[in-house]
Amino acid sequence: MNRSTPLVLGIETSCDETGVGVVRGTELLANTIASSMDEHARYGGVVPEVAARAHLEALEPTIRQALAEASVSLDELDAVAVTSGPGLAGALMVGVGAAKALAVSLGVPIYAVNHLVGHVGADLLDTDAPLETPTIALLVSGGHTSLLLVRDLVSDVELLGETIDDAAGEAFDKVARLLGLPYPGGPEIDRAAVGGDPAAIRFPRGLTKPKDLERHRYDFSFSGLKTAVARWVEQREAAGEPVPVADVAASFREAVVDVLTAKAVDACRELGVPRLLLGGGVIANARLRELAAERAAAAGIELRIPPLSLCTDNGAMIAALGAQLIMAGHEPSTLGFGADSTLPVTEIQA
Repeated sequence: MNRSTPLVLGIETSCDETGVGVVRGTELLANTIASSMDEHARYGGVVPEVAARAHLEALEPTIRQALAEASVSLDELDAVAVTSGPGLAGALMVGVGAAKALAVSLGVPIYAVNHLVGHVGADLLDTDAPLETPTIALLVSGGHTSLLLVRDLVSDVELLGETIDDAAGEAFDKVARLLGLPYPGGPEIDRAAVGGDPAAIRFPRGLTKPKDLERHRYDFSFSGLKTAVARWVEQREAAGEPVPVADVAASFREAVVDVLTAKAVDACRELGVPRLLLGGGVIANARLRELAAERAAAAGIELRIPPLSLCTDNGAMIAALGAQLIMAGHEPSTLGFGADSTLPVTEIQA
């Protein structure tokens, strides 16, 4: 195996996107994604059984496409990396089973890695400014909202805080449904908020009161915010008044990004870490990136945001983390690992 610049194929099937990536060291060769989002749209959210079936159908052609884009063959691979968790159990099983079969058939090692840490690894790809550690990482997606302290990407990741109820992306989906907007909610809320006044309605900021900060300094809560939006809309409708969708969308979005960015920047200040990394599909939200940039600049903090194509779930970030483990001399995973839907972020490799 080439341990200095290993050629790794990564498989990611934790939710509704079948991602296959190929990297050589930190060089991105292919990032291929087959999404089943349209199949879930009719239900207003991800259906685990539908996602698993979609992965089964998409995985082989997605692997072939990624290899073609990378201009490499299977027998050139040094290793296979795969998401073993966290995520939807059935969806994870598809990727794990395929990765094991591929590794055994090729006679190459397999690295089972953490989906959330993979989002941090995405920042290593195709950049002239390597990620320095320690760094604070804010990961925001449909299923996860986590704040991490990354001292070393392959050996030391600490969970500072996470959502205690709805993830931020989940809240976007639910509020979009309240406003009659289609799934997925994130981009729809973004579009609806154009022209809206983010200060029109003062929606609550969860876990930001002094009494909350004692126990949940770096934790998040969006369930109460979602309920507050629902109650506000219901009261308008009960009074026979039109719902100002743009103002509601903008005010809701502001409440979410206010809490996310404030807690992330506070963590950087309080822990003396001068850099902040954003990752996860919700990072596509324009206002979140804008406010994070404003607050990071004001605090003298370096802000790092991978290309948006690497923020959503993808196989390239999994391959990148696998390559880092190889280059750091970590032993491969044994074939005894399984899919772990609740894999702690502190377990970087299974």
